Amino acid sequence: MNNAETEHRFGSGGTPSGSRTRESNIELFRIITMLLIVAHHYVVNSGLTTSDGPIFMDSLSWRSLFLLFFGAWGKIGINCFVLITGFFMCKVGISSHKFFKLLFQVLFYRWIIALIFLCTGYQAFSLPQLLKILVPISDVGTGFTNAFLVFFLFIPFLSIGVNSMNEKQHLLLLVWAFFTYVFLGSIPGFSVTMNYVSWFSVLFLIASYIRLYPKKIYGNVVIWGILLCLILVLDLGSIVIGTYLGNHPYFFVMDSNAFLAVITGICAFMFFRNLKIKNSKVINTLAMSTFGVFCIHTNSESMRKWLWKDTIDCVGHYDAPLMPLYAIGCVMGVFIVCSIIDLLRIYLIEKPFFKLWDKKWEGIVAKWHKMEIYILRKIGVEDSERTEL
Repeated sequence: MNNAETEHRFGSGGTPSGSRTRESNIELFRIITMLLIVAHHYVVNSGLTTSDGPIFMDSLSWRSLFLLFFGAWGKIGINCFVLITGFFMCKVGISSHKFFKLLFQVLFYRWIIALIFLCTGYQAFSLPQLLKILVPISDVGTGFTNAFLVFFLFIPFLSIGVNSMNEKQHLLLLVWAFFTYVFLGSIPGFSVTMNYVSWFSVLFLIASYIRLYPKKIYGNVVIWGILLCLILVLDLGSIVIGTYLGNHPYFFVMDSNAFLAVITGICAFMFFRNLKIKNSKVINTLAMSTFGVFCIHTNSESMRKWLWKDTIDCVGHYDAPLMPLYAIGCVMGVFIVCSIIDLLRIYLIEKPFFKLWDKKWEGIVAKWHKMEIYILRKIGVEDSERTEL
């Protein structure tokens, strides 16, 4: 397995020195997806879609429909990122080094941003809030970042599973998971309770099946381009119909397991996977920061309030003459500023930190393995074919 594949996860930090070349089609897909996620948050985290928000005061006006279309792609974007992860990591698993880089990135922004808000008085201090900030994982229900950290540690076991079963077994498991989560979850009146960790595991099954059992149709960029265009039309149509019938514009894309959200994510991933573009250092470098963009602009309730309500004031600009340009410009601006911040973190903090970390890491791992083997033997567990997780 080449190193290019091992780094195609959510886009957090850095490239091992001299070890890989990123694929710019996937990196471009990562950037576009993150822009769509930021656009989604512009609409749903700003007060625009509350019951008394301006969108539903006149839901079929051109302004409301533009914003509903503009912000429709957040859950689809989540699916896209996890599909990338599953596709490129179903054969290679993870390393402890990769996980700690991801954890370091999450905690860095959580602690720094919380400290800024506390010191400026924007966020009131409370002991429960402090504990939530300090603990690496506090919720694996619907919060993406926490769930992704937990899911990341499931990847080695999921990889063992999909590589151990045959194609028929993999397909049957996939069909059953799709029926349970997607089909039943998309039928009005049915309730499918899920959390992101279990849903990401279903996406892993989808992506790994595509990777492990290639078919001729998988490589046809024209077919996937046509399918993507058709499904996007269906997405937009469902938003109009849902709005017209009762102010439920995102019913078919309201969560990651909604039918249209899943199919759109798969078609988009397959299209960009086959898209042939020239390798671009700019695209590849910018894509390194995508997870950082997510960590920064979704950091906390205080960040969301400060960004979308107090600073950008999405609701206040609903009636602006150039509202569409304002919305697009704000999303681009948030992405660019957050990208610059994360690239500075990567080059000024992460790389020097992990350069020192690597000098000590082998010794730490050796001691951990020794302790782990001792504990396993004490409880009667053999690990003769040990693989590092």
